Amino acid sequence: MVSSRSENTTRSEKLDLRLTPEAKRVLQSAAAASQRSVSEFVLESALQRAAETLPDRQRFGLSADAWAAFQDALDAPPRAKPRLARLLAGKGPFDRTPKK
Repeated sequence: MVSSRSENTTRSEKLDLRLTPEAKRVLQSAAAASQRSVSEFVLESALQRAAETLPDRQRFGLSADAWAAFQDALDAPPRAKPRLARLLAGKGPFDRTPKK
């Protein structure tokens, strides 16, 4: 996980966002209650949310049976798709006949 309080890292990037006055007041109040600046509070909160959101999109676990089925599906030859083959064989809406 990325730490927002890394001592050796220089913060060189900037992130701007627009928010309502009410949202700004809520963030300011929450930051004050946690004795942090609004920037620190927002950054820590956003990084925590990112850490909660990303794991299931970066890694997923499978049982041995599910893994075997997944491998079988990857190793299987592609299925014929006649309708797709017909679609791709025909002219598309942007294909032009060359002018003579």
